[in-house]
Amino acid sequence: MTARNDFSTVRKVVFGQVLMAALVASGFLLIGGWKSAVSPLIGGFVALLPNLYFAYKIYLAKDLGAQGIVNAFYAGETVKLILTVALFSIVLQIPSVDFLTLMVGYIAVLSVFWFALFLWRD
Repeated sequence: MTARNDFSTVRKVVFGQVLMAALVASGFLLIGGWKSAVSPLIGGFVALLPNLYFAYKIYLAKDLGAQGIVNAFYAGETVKLILTVALFSIVLQIPSVDFLTLMVGYIAVLSVFWFALFLWRD
């Protein structure tokens, strides 16, 4: 297997997450304008950025043995959770952010991963 094939499912998920963030923000843009679209877009990126870090961490460990991959998984998941908390802490300090629509964007982007497990089997 090549690295391209090993990472193809991850690319599909990341692309789907970016697309979902754009679609949700576009929906809010059409309904309520720019101010309504910003919070769900930010929420999408709060979900996306830690996932990108985690995917990259696992990708770097692909040639390590089983124990190296497990260690990378746990380290990546730990940093991913810390990044998520840090990003929420930063974003929630912005007065114009609407919490409900922020969470809509966040959950929509996270849901892509779960749907991908069922839809994009290689």
